[in-house]
Amino acid sequence: MLILPWDSAIKLLISFVLGGVVGFEREAHEKPAGLRTHILIALSSTLFTLLSMSSGFGDPAMTSRDPARVAAAILGGMGFIGAGVIISTGGHVKGITTAASLWITAGIGMAVGLGEYGLAAFTTFLVLLTLTVLVWVEKYFGQD
Repeated sequence: MLILPWDSAIKLLISFVLGGVVGFEREAHEKPAGLRTHILIALSSTLFTLLSMSSGFGDPAMTSRDPARVAAAILGGMGFIGAGVIISTGGHVKGITTAASLWITAGIGMAVGLGEYGLAAFTTFLVLLTLTVLVWVEKYFGQD
């Protein structure tokens, strides 16, 4: 029988919600990576962070296990996923903002996994501010 600790379940649920918030914004603007993708990125980052913290961290016999390596692997893996949403056609590059939103969503998931709920929530707020309000600033100044 699988027993899921409540704190891990709560972290995964918070990650689901915060990833969903960012993903909903991307989905609403019909971007290549939307709601489900952002939720999965947040959840996987939280899960991998939780696993790295519970896999012998601090045990002198487990010197090869280092949570920082897992964090680096998560962010490195995001480079491959982000590259999949970036499209270059006719001299125009599209998808960079969505790739960046996936990358920061991984960071949000990692923060949740570490129990840094305030940091994760505030970062989510700043991401939404960037994706919604700053679009108007760019349009005003003629940026693409």
